[in-house]
Amino acid sequence: MILVRTLERAGVDRVSQELAKRMAVPVVETKRYLSIPEVYSLLRRLRHMGQPVHLPSQHFARYALLLRRPFIVTAHDLARICFAFAKESMSERIGLRLDALGLKKAEHIIAVSACTKADLMSYLGIPQERISVIYNGIDLQVFKPVPARRLLFPYLLYVGSERPRKNLNALLAAFAALKREAGAFLDLKLVKIGVAGRSKEFRQMTLREVGRLGLGEEVIFAEYVSDAELAAYYSSAVALVLPSLYEGFGLPLVEAMACGCPVIASNCSSLPEVAGDAGLFIDPHDADGLAQAMRRMVTEPALREQLMEKGFERVQRFSWDRAAQETLQVYRKVEAELGLGKQ
Repeated sequence: MILVRTLERAGVDRVSQELAKRMAVPVVETKRYLSIPEVYSLLRRLRHMGQPVHLPSQHFARYALLLRRPFIVTAHDLARICFAFAKESMSERIGLRLDALGLKKAEHIIAVSACTKADLMSYLGIPQERISVIYNGIDLQVFKPVPARRLLFPYLLYVGSERPRKNLNALLAAFAALKREAGAFLDLKLVKIGVAGRSKEFRQMTLREVGRLGLGEEVIFAEYVSDAELAAYYSSAVALVLPSLYEGFGLPLVEAMACGCPVIASNCSSLPEVAGDAGLFIDPHDADGLAQAMRRMVTEPALREQLMEKGFERVQRFSWDRAAQETLQVYRKVEAELGLGKQ
């Protein structure tokens, strides 16, 4: 089996990168976003190697239609099916339909959560026996409590893009309500880590909302940070807040828990599955409920301590070594079904 490894720095890239470190299989590196000539170059290389292929995300499934080799796919989410962008070009719509066709033709699919497996079955009609759930892992040598404070003031942390499904506007509205409460949270800031996403409009919309709510001095934006820096941000935060409408896994939850950062998360999609009893869950459509959850995190140290301890216990479930072992088991199963024997 050949593993295709993407080179970018997002959470979806981390999976193939961590697996490549731990599995003694051929690895082919590529960018995640490819031009048409780059697609054909990648396909030619994979065909020439003459083995089944493990593609690193659901959006590579469209290329597999021309691969002429058996393949498996890691599906991180079906966000583009559940939450279409407001403006999609014809080529984007065609690409998404080809993704769906590729997923249906895969020998096997690795889903990063039971939620994603259920979406594959519900939206695309993939039989459950062709889907294995393998959770993402965490590097506990990197994501661990960091004693030194990253910032000198208290802050709530959001890690992610500004795509509409991330529900950042609800977080901003709830944070603004908290800041209006009789001066009790004057020093509290909101730190947002991560790029805006695929469109400059996402950042423009976010900044407009920040201005409308009078939060210009209260929200701090950081773009990419190193993993070591990110661990420091988690370690110093009052809490991580992840109010997404949809997540296929929600890697920031696991990273935060590993760093001793309590988490507030939506009560939908994969987030309760990942955080378990270590999270404080909210209705993502209820800004008042989100504000109340953040208020509790700031004012109830006993609650924070309880969630931190549960988080340390919960995060032990997520291991890249285990993910690699389980992925190799899928490889062996697929190769046996194809009559290839051990590669």
